[in-house]
Amino acid sequence: MEIPEPIRESLEEIGGIESIISSLPPEENMKGLGRLFQALSDPLRVRILFILGRHPLCVCLIKEITSVPDSKLSYHLNILKSAGLITGEQEGNWIIYRTTDLAVKILGMCSENVVLESGQ
Repeated sequence: MEIPEPIRESLEEIGGIESIISSLPPEENMKGLGRLFQALSDPLRVRILFILGRHPLCVCLIKEITSVPDSKLSYHLNILKSAGLITGEQEGNWIIYRTTDLAVKILGMCSENVVLESGQ
């Protein structure tokens, strides 16, 4: 296969394509990252993360803030839980949702580094 000369040279410097392949995360890690990116791909779920990043809340308050029906909110909360971004703990009659350490790190990175204009 023909490759552009600068690419071929730089590949040789790092040990060839084999070094790229050997440096990839294991497939199981890729699946976890896929779930994480999928969870973060929906603006409502990102909004829920920012809400819970401010304060742990019960579902009734998350619903009030987001104006999302119960079934839709439950669906999105489950995706966030499956991705390891939130936890839900029973406290009396309520389940209190809060962000995980992973979500706190992600929210911190987003707050510091991501500035998007609307429409982009």
